[in-house]
Amino acid sequence: MARTTFSGPVRSNNGFESGTSTDEISVTTASNVSSSYVSASNTTGDVRLNYSRLTFTSTGSGETARFLTRVTGANGATGGTINGAHISLSINGSGTISGAGNALRVTLGGSSTNPGGTIAAIQVDSDFATGGTWTNASYLRFTNSGTGTIGTLAVIPDAMFQAATTPTVTDGIAVKDASGNTYYLLCSTALS
Repeated sequence: MARTTFSGPVRSNNGFESGTSTDEISVTTASNVSSSYVSASNTTGDVRLNYSRLTFTSTGSGETARFLTRVTGANGATGGTINGAHISLSINGSGTISGAGNALRVTLGGSSTNPGGTIAAIQVDSDFATGGTWTNASYLRFTNSGTGTIGTLAVIPDAMFQAATTPTVTDGIAVKDASGNTYYLLCSTALS
């Protein structure tokens, strides 16, 4: 792959492309197609390796970032993992956190008092074709990938907990453990 070096500020009024949907870049060995490596030693303020802002001023739609990883060959991820996106925060050596540290932070907000629509901080979708069997798929999967383990599934604000007296269980949500055993989160249509 050829390297192009720019000096000084670089601007393109029509954006930059790295291949197109009909003329893709062909990569035959393991490599980073686009990469940035930075070491930040600032003591105040924020450093952002990538900063993108998209403002909608009309009725259009879209995303600030859209990632799509496609598998079209047999036996993908043999001995590895394929992800649509992999986002990590790693605290190493003598590194410590005195504020908040998140591998992924998603924020839903704004100043509109009634924005309408169906909004969520996170929407988890499935997009499989019909006619398949998806018993090995789930909306969420929690793993301890390292030798250390995290034993708490979630920390939830106190305001989300509602006192219950003698609710009648009406439904259950299926949850599997790492061994494949099914458990149920019990649900009720009323708290008493």
